[in-house]
Amino acid sequence: MVSLVLIGLLGGLITGISPCILPVLPVIFLSGGAQSARDADTRSGTGEPPVSRWRPYLVVAGLVISFTAFTLLGSTLLNLLHLPQDVIRWAGIVLLALIGVGMIVPRVMEILERPFARFQRSGSAGPSNGLLLGLVLGAAYVPCAGPVLAAVSVAGSTGRIGADTITLAIAFGLGTAVPLLAFALAGRRLTERLKAFRRRQRVVRVSAGALMLALSAALVLNLPAVLQRALPDYTAPLQAGIDNALRGGEGAGEGGRCVDGASDLAHCGQLPRIDGITAWLNTPGERPLTDADRAGKVTLVDFWAYSCINCQRSIPGIQKLHEVYGDAGLQVIGVHSPEYAFEKEVGNVRGGAADLGITYPVAVDSDLVTWRNFDNHYWPAHYLADSSGELRQVKFGEGGEATTERLVRELLRQANPGVQLPAPVFADDEPDVSGPRTPETYLGSARAIGFAGGRLADGTSSYDFPAEQAADTFSLDGRWRVSAQAISPDGGPARLRLRYQGRQVNLVVSGEGDIAYTAGGGERRTIRVSGVPNSIELVSTQDTQEGTLELEAGEGLSLYSFTFG
Repeated sequence: MVSLVLIGLLGGLITGISPCILPVLPVIFLSGGAQSARDADTRSGTGEPPVSRWRPYLVVAGLVISFTAFTLLGSTLLNLLHLPQDVIRWAGIVLLALIGVGMIVPRVMEILERPFARFQRSGSAGPSNGLLLGLVLGAAYVPCAGPVLAAVSVAGSTGRIGADTITLAIAFGLGTAVPLLAFALAGRRLTERLKAFRRRQRVVRVSAGALMLALSAALVLNLPAVLQRALPDYTAPLQAGIDNALRGGEGAGEGGRCVDGASDLAHCGQLPRIDGITAWLNTPGERPLTDADRAGKVTLVDFWAYSCINCQRSIPGIQKLHEVYGDAGLQVIGVHSPEYAFEKEVGNVRGGAADLGITYPVAVDSDLVTWRNFDNHYWPAHYLADSSGELRQVKFGEGGEATTERLVRELLRQANPGVQLPAPVFADDEPDVSGPRTPETYLGSARAIGFAGGRLADGTSSYDFPAEQAADTFSLDGRWRVSAQAISPDGGPARLRLRYQGRQVNLVVSGEGDIAYTAGGGERRTIRVSGVPNSIELVSTQDTQEGTLELEAGEGLSLYSFTFG
């Protein structure tokens, strides 16, 4: 729990100084700070409504409250109401514009803030306490949550918010509040030192209102995204570190003596429950696999997603273990936990399993209940349990088939000393000699850390390739529509450039249309995309290489991520 608090606070601090938050800083400075700079002399005889000196704290408190609430519950509530995921942001923009009008016309502000009058300090009868403004700013800037938002989305998909998720979100909000509050107080301190400024509070208030109206219009036109692309994302390495810390948290078996990829069996407690399953595949009548069906069997649980290229490479080995050792007492269960929304569809999972030749039982974990039971963080992830149901080994990522087979054979002999086993089918595990490779690169705004143009923001915008592009990054050219999980050409074909290292480049894509691409200056190739959303191979070489891939995607396609081998 302490580590979650530290991760959340650090993530919030990073976000509070990131390019994503820059457009809101002038509003915080003027409305949160400068407006609260009053003394007894200036308060009387001006005709201005009184403003609480607690205003900076209330603005930031409102921002933290709404930021935390919408990050935790926004996606869940919108899914329940069958509303688009950007409704909260648009509501925030509309309210921000109304507050801007209220800053210019005090009577409008009084009406808007009347429900929040109870938060006024005694003796301050005016409406301008700032809490409403903070609530609205938090709603408008939920997309700035970055990796934390991606982590919390798992909880949102389940519909169950745990203590760890709440702790993470609250810590993130408090971390964000620190630089914002410092900025607001700096605005007040500066105004208090300038007497002439302090006596022109109407000018300050009207200027703040005009700024909010301008910010609202800019958000509608997605102009802050232009600013963010023009500036280098100086917090990208720090954001990547936060993402790795979140994804690298403890999972089932890691808290005991089960170490990732260990070559020997350990004792790590009972295998977590497999429940909350949407559907079962490859079972008689597609009925659920019960505890009785698994009783006395060695169990290998494989977490996968059908568009995950690492999973696709790992599954043939899992299938081979099922075929060779199924009759000897091995029960293989594939738990399909979706990484993308389209992977929640049972029909898509069924097609993906058939394409990969999977014949062992598959539990469709569309609501990520079992994923959470295991506290899993990886695709693929293997959990090996003995015949009594005790977890004995874990393996995250690809490889290690020979080690897994050796441990399976050992557990089968422990369960039945007289069992007759065939000869091993896997040779000794070889070290990875593939060389360095680019980490998995997500294209949606929630986790687009490798974007060369700074922070990638939701909405439709026009982009240009940069003159120079760093390794392990991607850039865009043309008009693209950006959502939390994917990017899509808008109004016609659009281009993408990728700098990568590796032997393979694979793209997760959905929709209907053509992708034309060149890699390393080679010939131009075209792939027709249709059917079930899946991963397609664009580059395959014998040796690891550094290269540049440029592609043109047709309208009607959605691009999700690149993976590398």
